Amino acid sequence: MQYRAVIKKSGDWWIGWLIDLPGVNAQEKSKEALVESLKIGAEDMLSTPFEPADEEELVRIEV
Repeated sequence: MQYRAVIKKSGDWWIGWLIDLPGVNAQEKSKEALVESLKIGAEDMLSTPFEPADEEELVRIEV
């Protein structure tokens, strides 16, 4: 899978976030470390189990 990320240098740090997975963001000292942190954040978010409550339903949507 591929996700779009916004990254930028801010002072001594690189900061970034994934556009396609809100909530995945990172801050690192190098661009390479930032990209790796964003990958790890995406993997963590996508592998987090979710169980809907009784009144909720989990559906998959293809685009």
